[in-house]
Amino acid sequence: MYVVMIAPECAPVAKVGGLADVVQGLSRELMIRGNAVEVILPKYDCMRYDRIWDLHKVFGDLWVPYHDMHFHCDVYFGFVEGLKCFFIESHSFTNFFNRGIYYGHNDDPERFAFFCRAALEFMLKANKHPDIIHCHDWQTGLVPVLLYDMYTHLGMTHPRVCYTLHNLKHQGVTGEYILRQVGLNPAHYMTQERLQDNFNHGAVNIMKGGIVYSNFVTTVSPHYSEEIKHTDLGYGLQHTLHEHGGKFGGVLNGLDYNAWNPETDPYIAHRYSINTLDDKYKNKEALRQRLWLRHDYKPLVAVVSRLDHQKGVELIRHAISYSLANGCQFVLLGSSPDPRINHEYWQLKHSLNDNPDCHLEISYHEELAHLIYAGADMILIPSAFEPCGLTQMIAMKYGTVPVVRNTGGLTDTVFDANYAHRPYHERNGYLFNDFNYQGMESALHRAIGMWYSHPQHFRELMINGMRYDYSWNHPGGHYINIYDYIKE
Repeated sequence: MYVVMIAPECAPVAKVGGLADVVQGLSRELMIRGNAVEVILPKYDCMRYDRIWDLHKVFGDLWVPYHDMHFHCDVYFGFVEGLKCFFIESHSFTNFFNRGIYYGHNDDPERFAFFCRAALEFMLKANKHPDIIHCHDWQTGLVPVLLYDMYTHLGMTHPRVCYTLHNLKHQGVTGEYILRQVGLNPAHYMTQERLQDNFNHGAVNIMKGGIVYSNFVTTVSPHYSEEIKHTDLGYGLQHTLHEHGGKFGGVLNGLDYNAWNPETDPYIAHRYSINTLDDKYKNKEALRQRLWLRHDYKPLVAVVSRLDHQKGVELIRHAISYSLANGCQFVLLGSSPDPRINHEYWQLKHSLNDNPDCHLEISYHEELAHLIYAGADMILIPSAFEPCGLTQMIAMKYGTVPVVRNTGGLTDTVFDANYAHRPYHERNGYLFNDFNYQGMESALHRAIGMWYSHPQHFRELMINGMRYDYSWNHPGGHYINIYDYIKE
């Protein structure tokens, strides 16, 4: 099968969050299974060019419509971790992808609408007719609209579209000018059955367009697929998802065990496995030594996270004082896109600087993240919502017990030590329901109590988590089935 991924991110070359890991991990899994896979990305100036091999121009005469003009583009090709990637570079006064940042500009809808049109124009001119075009998040939501209402009439009749929703909080709600920009007639699309936003009837919802026009829609975990249909986590798209429920489902993301594996990890002090689990504690000592923490008989609670409301930033702050008051050490690695939150955490860091049981690292370091996963006893993920989450999967692979809120992909992967409707050998962590201090304390209290009072049972939880296979093997098979289904 021939699959083209059209995405705004792909790890490690252009990464903001988990979307980048999904594009890379799923693409690699599809390749391993014998499929031809290509990825089309914007050519950002802030990409990790050191992670692209043999980057060179392959198409130098691409003219992409923009309102009543055409912008000239070049297309580059290079290998990213073995993946065949094409990068679209725009030469225009708008300077779409040379901003020093991936997202966060007022004209993001224009930037990515242009990218959608450019990706299809490139495929048409390069005579690419894949079996499947797999699009990701609102930034590529106009691809299926353009494909079926414009490019099929130009000869691209073969591809079918799979569209993956990574986070419904961001939907690309914008003005109807965006349709004119890419050559579509707003009068045709500004209806509730097509691209009109469900609540702001004067606005276009790009993500809604992707849902309506694609052949199949997925999101990144089964539980999240139910949440966005039935709760306010759908952010206004609940009705649209119900209308298209026959082509919608949740597929749990996978984890790249080539990057996250304590048996082979180059960034940790001592490699280990289930059979050599005692070596994990050498990493705990190495982590304490690196962060100047006291060497003592205490559990180490960690947070590796972006600091924002979705990730439970207020609960994380409360967890620091709760853990320290209940006989634990605490390590945090993360930063916030919000300067106010960063300032608050810097102040907290300064107030705790002399505490031998606490270290807050207000930044992100890949190498340190690996050592924290290997050295911590517990990882805390108190998310308000979590479409999938990779943190808990990584932690379990490293024998670090997750303490998580009962939401989204966390629900699909973490099974409570005390209350899960599963046999004991399948239980691997602690969950709490209520998004408040009391809810989180209830789960942390149980985890800390187990560590101190029943260390053998806690060790069994660690081993249970390490046994789970959250690789791309299973989701890769699910996506192949979806592709086969929509090809027929």
